[in-house]
Amino acid sequence: MIVTSETGVTLVGGAPISAQMLGLCLERAPTLVAADSGAGRALALGHRAIATIGDLDSLDPDVRARLPSDSLHPIAEQDTTDFAKVLRNVEAPFLLGIGFTGALLDHTLAALSTLAAHKGAPCVLVSDHEVIIHAPRSLSLNLPLGTRVSLYPLWPVTGRSRGLEWPIEGLTLGPLNQLGTSNRVIARDVHLEFDAPGTLVFLPPEVLDAALAGLGISARSPGEGGL
Repeated sequence: MIVTSETGVTLVGGAPISAQMLGLCLERAPTLVAADSGAGRALALGHRAIATIGDLDSLDPDVRARLPSDSLHPIAEQDTTDFAKVLRNVEAPFLLGIGFTGALLDHTLAALSTLAAHKGAPCVLVSDHEVIIHAPRSLSLNLPLGTRVSLYPLWPVTGRSRGLEWPIEGLTLGPLNQLGTSNRVIARDVHLEFDAPGTLVFLPPEVLDAALAGLGISARSPGEGGL
């Protein structure tokens, strides 16, 4: 294991990120780890990762020169993405991933597949536009009325819902037939059950803390840690 942390870990990838959203992640998960070129994204916003993990083929030479050599952890194999390499080499109570979606579409799709396949500590993907979690078999969320909740199954799955305008019971959700995008909260206590893994839940970024609570994550409160 390259990084072991007693607090949540923020993972930063190479896609564009905002200072505000990175700051929100670090308030909740103060240990910063970069995936390859994510180290440059972090440095540009005034943060230095304690470790940079990946094949490092996208790491700018100028950024590499600014990083301590012992913080660089090259992993040469090309069978997995840098996001996957980071996930399997970081041990923490939970992980927030920023900079893994929103740039190249194929990279975003690869990140979503990696998130669904991940079997370690809970991981939440975060951007300025959304929060993405891989739903466990049972998920309870406390959300404001009218909140957008999108369910995206990566393979066929059935389930039940409570608190959504359009219930999913009786449906077989799947990527090639019935999706669950743009549902809406009609009761603050939302409960989802699925008969198999593989469903991603997309939420607006302002309910990040509710998403974390639904996964049983006790994150640092905003303001507890310095940026």
